[in-house]
Order: sequence, then structure tokens, then C-alpha cells
Amino acid sequence: MTTTGITFPARDAEAFVRDVKREVDEYFTSRGISSKANLGMVLKTVALVLLTFGSYATMLVLDPTFWPMIGLMVLTGIGFAGIGFAVTHDALHGAYSDNPKVNAAIGWLFDLLGANGYMWKITHNVIHHTYTNIEGVDEDLSVSPLLRLSPSAPLKAVHKFQPYYAFFAYGLSTLFWVFVKDFKYFFQKNLGPYENKKHPPLEWVNLFLTKVIYYGWAIVLPLVVLTNVTWWQFAIGFVVMHLVAGFILGVIFQLAHVVEGPEYPAPDEQGRMEHQWLLHEMETTSNFARHNALLTWYVGGLNFQVEHHLFPKVCSCHYSAISPIVERVALRHGVPYFQQPTLMAAVRSHHRMLQKHGPEAWARRTHQPVAATA
Repeated sequence: MTTTGITFPARDAEAFVRDVKREVDEYFTSRGISSKANLGMVLKTVALVLLTFGSYATMLVLDPTFWPMIGLMVLTGIGFAGIGFAVTHDALHGAYSDNPKVNAAIGWLFDLLGANGYMWKITHNVIHHTYTNIEGVDEDLSVSPLLRLSPSAPLKAVHKFQPYYAFFAYGLSTLFWVFVKDFKYFFQKNLGPYENKKHPPLEWVNLFLTKVIYYGWAIVLPLVVLTNVTWWQFAIGFVVMHLVAGFILGVIFQLAHVVEGPEYPAPDEQGRMEHQWLLHEMETTSNFARHNALLTWYVGGLNFQVEHHLFPKVCSCHYSAISPIVERVALRHGVPYFQQPTLMAAVRSHHRMLQKHGPEAWARRTHQPVAATA
């Protein structure tokens, strides 16, 4: 297996790197607190697991008719996304606990929900977090050929319409994930910066085993147990669950990098990036709605993506506290600290980027006028 020759300079913005690490570390040491999960994080984990599997179990026990079933599936989808944001994301980063076994056990919820934790660690923890917003390497920029999320991605005629269908496409993301995406990545010869990537035999076994478990509890069991809905009615409910979860997950993750402010740096001909990795993360990442406590609770602090990218092994329950420290040090050293004030401001900014990378780029290519958007 080989990897791309992309490299980051070892010495760049040294004062910022030194100070931000030192001052965040001082925050924890001066208070004598752990950078891992606290009691609030544990209680949130319990709440989201109960919401997800409790809603699904309620459906199986009560055997409701169509519309109550749809309501329970919506709640399951909301919990599904919450577990992804606020529980397994931390665990798979090794940020939930100092004990690797605890992280592995909690991270297995990811597999239980139909995704694959091993592959997520490769595509997200390694590739996305290392090569953020680098076209052709960062897998998050190539979620679908129907979406053009960076200025250097291939431009197709269909991208003229992406501001109108992108959010629906995000809703399909978890359906694609549990049925196609993981298999595609496992069988894919080249993955991000990796060429001829090989996977351990045990991970192949885990892939197929956990998929069978997910398909069993999420699809087969309800079809056997439920009597007040037909198979096609349940299929609608299953799709609704994934549309809810996929839409929430897809939108929140896009608001971290594909909004106004963050850049799309590219390596030179020798594969060298301009800036040190930590500064690269500051230039390619954005926060949003930092003062929205409910949103912060639900999305696991992923509205504090700047802090997450700088300190991925710090539990998300601490991001709101260390965010002012990171911002203060960034401003002191002239380093960008991108943010959107509210959730809706971030959504609108993302929509403008879809417009910029889609219809506006197509208009420039064909010298046609393009309608203005808000």
C-alpha cells in the first residue's frame, strides 16, 4: 500500500501552534478535569440510545397503524443522527474515554446502526481530518457525483441544479451508507491518499456480520412482527427514518467546510502544502451557532468544528468551553477563525456555496447569465 505524496511543512505558524496547545491544555490542568466524557456526556449517551432504540422497540411492541408508525420512525431517525453526532463520533476518535475498550464498545453502536466504524476511521479520522478540503483526496468533497462541493471538482451540467436538489440528496446519504457506501469503499482499490489499500480479513468479516445484524433488527424483525402495516408501508417508514437521519447528518457536516470563509488549498507540483497542518485546519474549517445550547447538545459540539479539528481526541462536551480560548489565540496571531452566527445563517451560506460551485460556475463556463439567489 502506498499513499499520496502530500506533505505539510513542519515549521509554520509555530507561535500559534504552541500557544493554542498550551492554553487549551492549561484549561484542563488548571481545573483538574479530564478532556474526555463527563457526566453530562454519559447522560446524553443514555438519552439518545433510549430515544433511538426505545422508539423502535415501541413500534415493535405496540404494532401501530401507518401514521403512528411513521411518527416513531421519525423519532428513531432523530435519535439515529444524534448517536452519530454525539456518541459514536467521539468514541471512534478515541475522545469518549481514556480506555480504548470503552471507546471500542461505544463505537460499536456505529456498526449496530448499519455503518462501519473501521472504514469511518479511515475516511474520516485519517483522510478527512488530515487532508481537509483538498480536492481529490478529502472523501467528504466527493460524497456524490451529483454534488460539486469545491471549485476544482469536475463540473457537469447537472450541477446547474444542485442548489435545488442537494438537501434532498443529503437525506439519501444514510440509505446509501448502509447499503452501498461501506461495501464500495472496502472493494475500492484506491481510497483517498491510499493506493492499493488492503483491509485485514477480520474487518471483512466484521463488515458482513454487522451488516447482517443491522438488516436483521432494522428490516427483517419488523416485517415479521408488525401486523397492522403492510410490507410496503413499513418500507415507507424505514425510508422516512433514513431520510430524517440522513438529512440531519448531511447538512450538519456540510456546514463545517462548505460555507463562505473556509478555503480549498491545493498542493504544489511536488505535493507540498503551503501551511503547517494545524494552520491548514484553521483555514478550511468553520463553526456555527456557537451560542445555541440545544443544538450544541444534540450535534455533539460539531457546530464547534474548528475545535474538533484541532483537538479531535478532546470530547465534544468541552468544545464550547475551549472555543473562546482557540478564538482568542487565533486572533492574537492573525490566524483565521471562521464562524457563522446561527444555524440558519450557516445553512444559507452553504446554499450560496452550492450556487457558486454549481450554476454560477456553469454560467462562467458557458458565458450564460445566472439567476441571483439569497
